[in-house]
Amino acid sequence: MSTEARVPHRTASPGITTPVDRRYRRPDGVPARRRRRSRSWGARLRAAALVLLVMAGAGWGVNRVLASDLFVVQTVTIRGNRHLSAEEIEALVIGLRGERVFAVDFETYRRRVLASPWVEQVSLARVLPATIVIDVVERTPMALARLDQVLYLVDSTGNIIDEYHAEYREFDLPLVDGLLEAAADAPAAGDPERAALLTALFADLEARPALRSRLSQVDVSNPRDVAVLLDDDPAWLHLGKERFEERLQRYLDLRPALQDRFGAMDYVDLRFDERVYVRGRERRAARR
Repeated sequence: MSTEARVPHRTASPGITTPVDRRYRRPDGVPARRRRRSRSWGARLRAAALVLLVMAGAGWGVNRVLASDLFVVQTVTIRGNRHLSAEEIEALVIGLRGERVFAVDFETYRRRVLASPWVEQVSLARVLPATIVIDVVERTPMALARLDQVLYLVDSTGNIIDEYHAEYREFDLPLVDGLLEAAADAPAAGDPERAALLTALFADLEARPALRSRLSQVDVSNPRDVAVLLDDDPAWLHLGKERFEERLQRYLDLRPALQDRFGAMDYVDLRFDERVYVRGRERRAARR
């Protein structure tokens, strides 16, 4: 008896479809989303080009305005000067008038004005359309420094402002010895250490202008000991290198008693806190 193997026949199940492979088929058209994106980029490029054109036109217009005669320096206003005349300062900034107001090199002209020994600080500013303002701070003369019988105006830091002339008679200033020195073929200049001593003296007396105004003569030959003469007293007062106001006031408090005891005095040494050394003109040095 023979048997026959039967292979079941598979048929597609109803409702199931086989996917179609579209890899080798050209799409019927460009997707709508891509077309919209392309149109969006095109609009952006056109807008950017329009902005650039507007900016270029505006820049051209601004450059034309700035290049016009409207912004050429016509007026130079000088403020803060007292001893220097406006004409003297303008002579230091020759060439400023006629420049384009936005092209002015402030630093160049600032250095020119600072070259004057009278000028301590200077600043420049634009006032549109055609004005430059120069603000000056001048040095204040604080003393007359003597060197070889020549007098110089100096400020509180010992810097020379100018040689003393009759036009400066308005200044009632103390005479300073020992500050200036001059090497061969070199202009007079202040010794830095002695200038520092003079600066410290004036700074310490700044709060006592009435006391400072009584200084008649100052000697800084010894950079560790400033000596002063008061305008109503022939005695040299040795103050050391610090606490000048305190020591001057101490002398003024003691002066009646010292004069009663010693009469006319050559000098009074106030450098030592607990002792005052006095040399009378007709007596030997005494200690109090």
